[in-house]
Amino acid sequence: MFSQESDILRKLRLIEGLKADLLTEVGKLYQAMARNKRELMGDALAQVIILAFVLGRRLGIDYPEMDEIVNAKLGHNIKQETEAERWFGDMSEYRRYLRQKR
Repeated sequence: MFSQESDILRKLRLIEGLKADLLTEVGKLYQAMARNKRELMGDALAQVIILAFVLGRRLGIDYPEMDEIVNAKLGHNIKQETEAERWFGDMSEYRRYLRQKR
């Protein structure tokens, strides 16, 4: 019983830590943008992406499923003609990039 409780607590602690890390990295991104520091922006964005995927895994969404969700969301955003898509085609370009990687 104690071992199972410990495992549950450890998993919960990890999820809470990932959530806190995600918020921290978003804060770092805002600071980097305010200072116009391209390298720091890239580092923070990369860490946000990594943390989002790891958090998803801890919540029961494996990496291939997350890829499918991202792809579906891109399709939705393209159809909804978000400003990023309508003005610059960013969603379509990202979707093409992901397909080329396969």
